[in-house]
Amino acid sequence: MPTPLNVTTRRRDDGRVVLSAVGELDLSNVDAFGRALAEATDGAMVTVDFSGVEYLDSAAINLLFAHTEHIELVVNPILLPVLKISGLADVVDVHSAPPASER
Repeated sequence: MPTPLNVTTRRRDDGRVVLSAVGELDLSNVDAFGRALAEATDGAMVTVDFSGVEYLDSAAINLLFAHTEHIELVVNPILLPVLKISGLADVVDVHSAPPASER
């Protein structure tokens, strides 16, 4: 049974595509997220908003590594150590999302 993950795509006023995810991203739903990410990037830069994500597994991190040239991340601060340890934060712009109380 897939872990619940809600993914939406929107375009900001400046034209940048934002792919937002809420839930947990793991092996059970990484393929669906990967399809949404591939469709959203389509050669353009995309902001991936993980401010509503509290867990990423290695499958999700590997997927993000495959798209490093086309993404920037806005993440829940709880994910920052994982992104730093994995090295993803060294190759992608990573921004910490404001606390939930400020969003």
